[in-house]
Amino acid sequence: MIKRFDLIVFDWDGTVVDSANSIACSLQGAARDLGVPEPSNEEARYVIGLGLNEAIRHLFPNLTSQEFDLISDRYRHHYLTQDKKISLYKGVLEIIKALYAENFLLAVATGKSRAGLNRSFNSSGLGGFFHASRCADETFSKPHPAMLLELMSQLNVKATRTLMIGDTTHDLQMATNACVSGVGVTYGAHPKKRLETLEPLACVESVAQLHLWLNANI
Repeated sequence: MIKRFDLIVFDWDGTVVDSANSIACSLQGAARDLGVPEPSNEEARYVIGLGLNEAIRHLFPNLTSQEFDLISDRYRHHYLTQDKKISLYKGVLEIIKALYAENFLLAVATGKSRAGLNRSFNSSGLGGFFHASRCADETFSKPHPAMLLELMSQLNVKATRTLMIGDTTHDLQMATNACVSGVGVTYGAHPKKRLETLEPLACVESVAQLHLWLNANI
């Protein structure tokens, strides 16, 4: 069977691990700690996928530099208290193992910090399956195409042979900006209607559906 893609790039939070609610709650908790207006659940979930600095600037545009640093620290505090409870979505491990066994190149493009992704790689046991990764503290945040461009350059893969999988419009817009095909998953942070505005190849509603789509289309 002829492969359509050589490189499969996964977002992490809300795509591979079930962390969207933890991120949203941590942002809300940080706001309460500082006594600034608390973002709604929808507002907090919208910024998932962005780098932390970009997410905070979007949600709290009027913070002083000192308040910015404080709310960043409080977010990390709240998130780290939940970090060990965050788990892979059921069925994701099987997808990653199958793609790896079929000799696809695998990568991660995430709004997490490098330290955060490394913790998640270690706790999930998935780190060894990925050939490369990019984090928001290493390059431009989504939806800038830099993460994908750098991954494709490192792994020597053309945009036409690369697929991005993510749960937010930031992921899919990044794919569009990098001239890469995208697939949206609706079980994470952003709803299907929002993802469909970016015209991905598909929007799947579960990990099982994602597995079926990949088997039939890559």
